[in-house]
Amino acid sequence: MSEQDPDAELIERVGRRDSAAVRTLMERKLPRLLALATRMLGDRMEAEDVTQEAFIRIWKQAPHWRTGEARFDTWLHRVAMNLCYDRLRANREKPTDDEDGLPDLVDPAIAPDERLEHRSRDEQIRAALATLPARQREALVLNYYQELSNIEAAGVMGITVDALESLLSRARRNLRAQLTNSSHSKDTR
Repeated sequence: MSEQDPDAELIERVGRRDSAAVRTLMERKLPRLLALATRMLGDRMEAEDVTQEAFIRIWKQAPHWRTGEARFDTWLHRVAMNLCYDRLRANREKPTDDEDGLPDLVDPAIAPDERLEHRSRDEQIRAALATLPARQREALVLNYYQELSNIEAAGVMGITVDALESLLSRARRNLRAQLTNSSHSKDTR
């Protein structure tokens, strides 16, 4: 691997059970991991469970971590995605458009009518995202919400960059169609 893993030294310290390193790792990784799981699952409590399980796996794996085989961040995202898929498979019959799903990113300084409009749009996006096939949703979440590069997202998903770009293209097209249908159905009411 040509580039140094920025988490290698920290994981080594976690493997030695250094409590300061564990705290640092939690501070660095918890917000993004929780956001990833929340976006994939649409349920904050389920996402917290997944995040907790991911950190348990870090704790167990850290003493055995071998630098250079994979970047820690790539491994961590893959673990979180697999845990999300396990939850989604177990809860197929449950809807994923829960109120506690994706956080609202509304500026509190905006006018109430604009806030309602933003909230409505966010709910439409959340609902449309939940209808996408799991791999398309994963590609979008990793690329747009987690801000991973195409190379990093493809690595997490275990696919080629071309396959990722194909998934992203289909996901955008499906998301656009869902949002268009959603806005058309609102207009006909």
